[in-house]
Amino acid sequence: MKKQNFLKGSIILMLSAVIAKALGALFKIPLTNILGGVGMSYFSSAYSLFMPLYALTTTGLSSAVARMTAKNITLGMYKNIRKIRLTAHIIFSSVGLAGSTVIFFLAKPFSAYSAGNPDGWLAAAMISPAVLFGCITAVERGYYEGMSNMYPTALSQAAEGIVKVTAGLWLCGYVSQNSSYFLEFFPDIHDVRALSAAAGILGVTLSSLGAVIFFLILSVFRIKTPTVKNDKVLTFREISHELIKNALPTGISAVVTNLTALIDMWTVIGCISGYSYNNIPVGISEEEFPQFVYGSFAGIALTVFNLVPSVTNMLGKGILPVITQAWENHDSKSLNSNTSQALFTASFIAVPCAVGMGILSEQILDFLFSRQADEADLCVVPLKILMFGMVCLCLSFPVFSMLQAIGKAAVPMKIMLIGTAVKLTGNLLLIPLMGINGAALSTSVCYAVILIVSALIYFRTADIHIETSPFISVLYSGIMCGGAAWLAEDIASKNNASPLITIIISAISGGGFYIISILLSNGKHTKFLPARN
Repeated sequence: MKKQNFLKGSIILMLSAVIAKALGALFKIPLTNILGGVGMSYFSSAYSLFMPLYALTTTGLSSAVARMTAKNITLGMYKNIRKIRLTAHIIFSSVGLAGSTVIFFLAKPFSAYSAGNPDGWLAAAMISPAVLFGCITAVERGYYEGMSNMYPTALSQAAEGIVKVTAGLWLCGYVSQNSSYFLEFFPDIHDVRALSAAAGILGVTLSSLGAVIFFLILSVFRIKTPTVKNDKVLTFREISHELIKNALPTGISAVVTNLTALIDMWTVIGCISGYSYNNIPVGISEEEFPQFVYGSFAGIALTVFNLVPSVTNMLGKGILPVITQAWENHDSKSLNSNTSQALFTASFIAVPCAVGMGILSEQILDFLFSRQADEADLCVVPLKILMFGMVCLCLSFPVFSMLQAIGKAAVPMKIMLIGTAVKLTGNLLLIPLMGINGAALSTSVCYAVILIVSALIYFRTADIHIETSPFISVLYSGIMCGGAAWLAEDIASKNNASPLITIIISAISGGGFYIISILLSNGKHTKFLPARN
C-alpha cells in the first residue's frame, strides 16, 4: 500500500478538486445561463431536498471508513482492512437505497408545500438515485484515503465531473430545444424550465453512477496487504458499531450544514417581500420575484462562494489519517506540526482568494454569467459579504476532520447546530432589513461562529499549541494582495478593459504582491508549506 504524507495527499486531492470545480463551473454556469433565475430555483430546490439526506448517508461514511482503516493500519491489524470495506458496503448500500426511496416519494409533496415550486418535483425525483451511488462511492473513497492513497478519490472526482458536464448540459439543452415534445409526457408540469432543470439534474445522477463504475473497474486490481503484525480480527458487529458511531455524528453535522440551504430557501422566498427592491427585472412578475432572488443567490452567489471551500475541503481528507495515526501513537509533536501545517495551508489558500474575489466580484460575475445580467447584478454585493465567511469555512473543514480523528466525531454536529441557529436567526432578522445581503451576512457570521467554537474545542482536547505569527503574516500579505488588486482593477476600469482582462491583470498583480509579502514577512515559517518526509 503506497502511502502519501499529508501535504502530498492533500495536494493530490486539491488538484483533483480544482479540476472537479472547473468542470462543475463548466456545468453550472452554462446551466444558469440556460435556465435563468426562476429555472435555477427548480434546480436548487431539488438540491435542498437531496443534500440533507445525501450528507447524512455519505459525508460521515467516507471519513468513518478512512479513520477506521487508518487506525487498524497503525495498530498492525491488516486483516480487518478488507472486512471494514465489505461491512461498510453491506450496511450503507442499504441505507443509501432507503435514502433514494425517501427522496423519490417526497419529491411531490416537498416541491408543492415546502419549496413553493409544484413543477419542481421531477427534478427532485431525477436526483434521488444519486444517494445510493454516493454511498457506494463514499465507502471506496474512505477505504483508499484511510491507507493514505488519495489517487482513487482524485481520479473518481475527475470522472464524476466529466460525466456531469457532458451528460447534464446535453440533456438540459436537448430538453430545452424539444420542450413541447417532453411536455406531452408530463401533463402536470406547466413550466418548461422545470423540465429543463430536471434534465440537467439527471446529469448529476449519471455522474455519481460514473464514479461507481470507476471503482468497479479499479477493484479488479487487488491491493497487496502488508505482513500481519497483529492477528486480531474484529467481528462484523464490532466493525458495524464503530463505523456507525463515527459516521452518524459526522453525517448529522453535515445534514445540519445543508440545513442552511433549506433555511435560505424558506426564509429568502418567505421574507424577501418584506424588503423593498426598487427595480424588478423585466419579464419577472411580482409573484415570481422571490423565486428569482432565491434562484439567483443559490445558483450564482453561493456557487462562486463554494468554489474555494470545496478545494480546501480536501485538506480535511488528507489530514484525517495523519492525525488519527498521531493520536493513536500519542505523538504530540506530530499532532502540533500537522495541525499547524493544515491550518496554515488552508489560510494560505483562502485569504488571497477571498480578498481577490471580494474586490473583483462584479467583474467575475459579469464574465461568468454574462447572459444573466440581472441575476449577476443582484449577487455582486452578497458575494462581497460572503467572502469573510468563505475564509472561516475553509478553515473549519480541516478542524472538523481533526476532531473526528481524535475521537470527537459528535462535536461538529453540536457546533453545526449552534451555527444553524445563528443562520436562521440572522436570516429572519436581516433579510427584511437588507434583502438578500442579509442572507449573505448571516452566512458569514454563521461560519465565523462555527470556526471559533470548533478550533477552541480541538485545541483544548488535543492540547495543541501552535504559533500565531505565520497566520498574522498571511493576513498582512492578504491586505497587500487586496491593495495591489484594487489598484490594478481601478486602472483597468478607467481604461475600459473587459471583465476578463481586468480579472487577469488584477489577479496577477494581487497574487504577485501576496507571494512577495509572504516570502518577506514569513520566511522562517515557510516550513508549513513544503514539508517533506
